[in-house]
Amino acid sequence: MIISGGFNVYSAEVEQALMAHPGVQDCAVVGLPDEKWGERVVAVVQARAGTALDPADVRAFARARIGGVKAPKEVLVWADLPRSKVGKVLKPDIRARLVPADGTR
Repeated sequence: MIISGGFNVYSAEVEQALMAHPGVQDCAVVGLPDEKWGERVVAVVQARAGTALDPADVRAFARARIGGVKAPKEVLVWADLPRSKVGKVLKPDIRARLVPADGTR
């Protein structure tokens, strides 16, 4: 769960909205430190083969489905998401890549 501006945001709910986008193959949603909101919702998406994703379009798509509070404040498009040996997306690895050791970004 991500707590952003006092609201509880469940990553699974945001991921479900993002997966409805026709160009999204897979995604992961994490909370990153934010001075104003405490945490901000950040989505990392993987595009379907042969599809180019516009992060602003993906944000607008999610916002229309789940509202502005829960929609990602930032969308990053990665070629591949880090996975375990059984294929599960490794959110701690994503978070570690996005947040430097000093906790700033």
